[in-house]
Amino acid sequence: MDAVLVENLVKRYGDVVALDGISFSVAGGEIFGLLGPNGAGKTTTIKILTGLTRPTSGRALVAGFDVVKETREVKRRIGWISSEIIVDDELTALENLEIQARLHGVSNWRERALQLLRYFGLADAANRPVGKFSTGMRKRLEVAMALLHGPEILFMDEPTVGLDVGARLGFWEVVRQINREFGVAVLLTTHYMEEAEELCRRVAVINKGKIAAVGTPDELKAKYGVDVIELEVEKPVDVSRLTPFGEVAAQDGKVLVKTRRAEEVLADVVKAVDGVKSVKIKKSSLDTVFINLTGASIEGEQTDLRKIYMRVRRARR
Repeated sequence: MDAVLVENLVKRYGDVVALDGISFSVAGGEIFGLLGPNGAGKTTTIKILTGLTRPTSGRALVAGFDVVKETREVKRRIGWISSEIIVDDELTALENLEIQARLHGVSNWRERALQLLRYFGLADAANRPVGKFSTGMRKRLEVAMALLHGPEILFMDEPTVGLDVGARLGFWEVVRQINREFGVAVLLTTHYMEEAEELCRRVAVINKGKIAAVGTPDELKAKYGVDVIELEVEKPVDVSRLTPFGEVAAQDGKVLVKTRRAEEVLADVVKAVDGVKSVKIKKSSLDTVFINLTGASIEGEQTDLRKIYMRVRRARR
């Protein structure tokens, strides 16, 4: 049985179509990635699958239960981790876990909580206020809270936004461990291409409310991967001068040339453009798959999300 099954899912907010008939599935025990820019429909999809909002039409099953007709059964079987760390800083790790246990109606929760704290290397900090934890420790505590009631599926909505490189790598290992040792399926939304490539067996690229492609990272790179020459320019460019070298897109002072042979045409591309400030070559990867399918790079959106996250963290202190 699929952990998640989505069929022709549509979500409208008035005249705005957030999801336009998307379909995909997540196998039991699979780590599945949902990639897309801001506004693509990732969070709307997660909200529907976790019972937080109702679809306009279409069908979605989670652990075999209909998200509209059997919402309570769905919620019993899922865990959720968001981009913002939502533990209570004033309480200890054990007290945070107790609140989670009460919300899910978990009896005899204490031993399970202590086991999870030991598993995630937090046993010595069980009775310390969470406000004194490092970011990595706080994120591991969130995972422990999400696992406390024994879910079959974990939804992770951009869980590493705001983490530094070391904490992000540590979190990746946590995701691998819980998938392997707890057998839990994971649906992960992310802006980080390397994160999807490292963790996910399959990924779906969503753009403007539609699924653009689904497959393993290798399958997507083979089918949609291209080299991308990125030019930072001082003034508008006549893109017709670049079309002989490949598909061209211009955005925010940058010109992207998508080609199968970047090194061979690089010198001619640069000669064809006046006022080039800098040049980058991106070899075929999930990032260039994303550019090829959506026409834009996701890097700027990553930066914006990190800034938003830090503003939220400062406001809570």
